[in-house]
Amino acid sequence: MSAAFNAEQLAAGRKLFSAPSRFVLGVAQLEQLPPIRGVEVAVAGRSNVGKSSLINALTGVRGLARASNTPGRTRELNFFDVAGRLMMVDMPGYGYAKAAKKEVKQWQDVLKAYLRGRPGLTRVFVLVDSRHGIMAHDEEMFDMLDEAAVPYQIVLTKADKIKPSELAVLQADTLKRLAKHAAAIPALHSTSSDKGWGMDELRAEMAGLLR
Repeated sequence: MSAAFNAEQLAAGRKLFSAPSRFVLGVAQLEQLPPIRGVEVAVAGRSNVGKSSLINALTGVRGLARASNTPGRTRELNFFDVAGRLMMVDMPGYGYAKAAKKEVKQWQDVLKAYLRGRPGLTRVFVLVDSRHGIMAHDEEMFDMLDEAAVPYQIVLTKADKIKPSELAVLQADTLKRLAKHAAAIPALHSTSSDKGWGMDELRAEMAGLLR
């Protein structure tokens, strides 16, 4: 099913994200991780899935998160503070890594260690492009999150790029495929950063994690 929220929850989400948001730092090694402050959530997804656009749309800060000019090139965990209460972590896009296999494996090891050992990490939002649906690299991320026992939720991006009937089929198929994954939350968000679709609901979801 898709996530549903009442007026109070939606208002709480808008209030949270109406406060200042700022970039904190980029982390390439575990030793650089900042101290845990409040609730931490991460945003994951394939390269070009729209992570930066989603973060900018949620916070209302244009250019807060910047996409790399070369897909798959970014190799940092980028931390963003929202209202001093929520930390959003933009994880590097996967599935398009223009790097040597040794370098890719080294980064994957850092990523796995972060997911397994970050006590304040409350949820990972895995973005999936509505035009393509779940792909092999997404399944690999699901398996990694299952192994790390980190709860995760799917956010369908670019929902304005397909027909409503196609979106409904995709939502049903996605939920069916998630049923076999132990750490997956059985509720979806369908969004469009360009149109603003689903942003209030996703804000409400994240605000609810602060309680």
